[in-house]
Amino acid sequence: MKEKIEKPFGAGEIKGLRKSLGMTQVVFAHYMGVSVKTVEAWESGTNSPGGAAGKMLALAAEDPEMLLKAGRIEKNQNKSEERKMQSIGLVRVAAATPKLEVANTEYNGREILECIKMAQKGKMGILLLPELCITGYTCGDLFYQDFLYERQMDALKKIMEVSQGNGTNRGFIVILGFYMRIENNCYNCAAVIQDGKIKGIVPKMFMPNAKEFYEARWFASGMKISNEVRSVKLFGEEIPFGHLIFKDEASGINLGVEICEDLWMPISPGAHLALNGANIIFNPSASNETVGKAEYRKNLIVVESAKNVCGYVYASAGVHESTTDLVFSGHSLIAENGTLISQSSQFERNTNILYGDLDFERIRFERAQGQNFSECTSAFSNRMQYISIPLAPVKLIDIEQDQSIRYHEKNPFIPEEPSKVDEQCSEIFSIQSAGLAKRIEHAHAQKSVIGISGGLDSTLALLVAAETHKLIKRPASDIVAITMPGFGTTGKTYNNALTIMKLLGAEIREISIKDAVLQHFHDIGHDPTIHDVTYENSQARERTQILMDIANMENGLVIGTGDLSELALGWCTYNGDHMSMYGVNAGIPKTLVRFVIKWVIENKLKGPFEDKKFSSDNALLAKTLQAILDTPISPELLPPDNADKITQKTEDTIGPYILHDFFIFYTIRYGMTPRKLLYIAKEVFADEYEEEYIKKWMVVFYRRFFNQQFKRSCSPDGPKVGSISLSPRGDWRMPSDADSEIWLEEINKL
Repeated sequence: MKEKIEKPFGAGEIKGLRKSLGMTQVVFAHYMGVSVKTVEAWESGTNSPGGAAGKMLALAAEDPEMLLKAGRIEKNQNKSEERKMQSIGLVRVAAATPKLEVANTEYNGREILECIKMAQKGKMGILLLPELCITGYTCGDLFYQDFLYERQMDALKKIMEVSQGNGTNRGFIVILGFYMRIENNCYNCAAVIQDGKIKGIVPKMFMPNAKEFYEARWFASGMKISNEVRSVKLFGEEIPFGHLIFKDEASGINLGVEICEDLWMPISPGAHLALNGANIIFNPSASNETVGKAEYRKNLIVVESAKNVCGYVYASAGVHESTTDLVFSGHSLIAENGTLISQSSQFERNTNILYGDLDFERIRFERAQGQNFSECTSAFSNRMQYISIPLAPVKLIDIEQDQSIRYHEKNPFIPEEPSKVDEQCSEIFSIQSAGLAKRIEHAHAQKSVIGISGGLDSTLALLVAAETHKLIKRPASDIVAITMPGFGTTGKTYNNALTIMKLLGAEIREISIKDAVLQHFHDIGHDPTIHDVTYENSQARERTQILMDIANMENGLVIGTGDLSELALGWCTYNGDHMSMYGVNAGIPKTLVRFVIKWVIENKLKGPFEDKKFSSDNALLAKTLQAILDTPISPELLPPDNADKITQKTEDTIGPYILHDFFIFYTIRYGMTPRKLLYIAKEVFADEYEEEYIKKWMVVFYRRFFNQQFKRSCSPDGPKVGSISLSPRGDWRMPSDADSEIWLEEINKL
């Protein structure tokens, strides 16, 4: 039979086929098993499909259902799949304080509608407004008036109608405060509105009724009625009421609501909501301002988000409330898991809207790290009393259309505030020294043995050893510092190594490894002119053998110098520099090593707190340490050039450490997917690196992180100093033969 010849597809035909299927380029690429860039090239005419892709297009042109089946998902799942692919786990929330006239529901309703329109233009997913914002919080006995109540309900109905989502705003949620009459009482409540319907009503549980607050005069607590009434009739609809959690099953966003005073309780409703699955808590509030209260309130909200591992959004009444006895400032805050995402200015005279992007995937990842949430629920909370209210898919940040407004640190291991840098570096140096001190004393080691190259890591390890010997009242001469020149050692690093060893008072030993390594090459039949991995690793292992043997001779402890970044990338020789008896730098990434050395310069060697006994010449040591900081990072295993300059630069081979430390932090600390990591990295490094450059080193990172796990599986002891550790005995347990293929495939499709 004559083989059928496939007709070539033109750019217009491919674009027409994609649009007829109702797919974006992202989804179409997923079905075709190619990258988005490939689809863009097809549709622009700069490239044409061939091979398997051409055949699949031919089949799709004849039978569009074929493509849906080949893509491994059904047509009726297309929208949810597209949403999943375009989302990176961020939802944009807003906390607004509109202008207000006390008891003027028409004016207040108009201002609220303006807030809704502004939020929708800002591509918000969820908008929070203050407590009792339709009437104003300070109406006092006017709350008893039927006329005010009826006008409030008229305004609420109008707000519902106008908040109807459509197009790009579908799924938009408004949460606002109002009061409601049920049976014989009034209740201070919050309504959760989505796409023009009230999805549920949550009453305030705790009434402030002391000092300046008299809420119990007008409103009853929601505690009892929430256990007795599960729905209320409003605008002809039966609406869920009481203990509610609002769930978007598609994304995993679960919303809870508590109101003002509820937050200030020893065990808050928000804590129970979090224990029962809510991952973002919203608080419509009216909190007056007194001296120091704003700082207290901020700390309270940040801590609440931390202990409940959740997002927390807080919107408070503003300056247009009655000032008869109190003043309100419109203080709004957005926090996530112990971090303040954004905070509004106070005492604004105009409507003020605070925006922030919450990472609900990060919250989910954090909660999955342990089982204590479930244990705490069993011990302290009643899961049965909460009703799950389904939501339509909430509007999320779309990676194709939206730019995140969330700030991500370029150097996530390093604080941005100079005072915080000093504080953390001091703590890190103390942790390293305390850890080493304990190990030396426990091992009854008489000497500390350390190899000094004149590079960053061995320099920091020597500084730690010097500090440790002061702590345990041992002389610096008990530090056996060994420099071991090899084929790649330059004069600059060699001299720097000798200088710092001498100034710190260590016992200096120099042992060249050249003859021993050449003999080893002769023994195994390796040509020394071939500068391959054997050439490099033989030098590293010879140095380790020297250190270990001298430690045996001196009853000493070999101090490891390798850092966290090298462990993550496997940038060390197995059973060479990979091995020691205690690795003081094991918890410190390369970008942070620089800062700790810099801290030693600024705090130990100069300034008002200078330790004049730290070295024999602090000024010269500071100058030498700065020279080491200015030297390119290199293992110095390959010969230098004719000018005795380093030719083997680590970052030329494996990529910039600032990128790798970024990848390490967000992958391990927060479990970011390759898609999300690239999206964030592109925004953070937009002024430095092109997308393809970032992707290139992402591939290197994932490949090395997976295939070098075997080195981490038998890494020496060393102290954890930050939120990330790769110790196989503690934080990171990973099989040495795990496969990186699906991570690499994901990057290739981006």
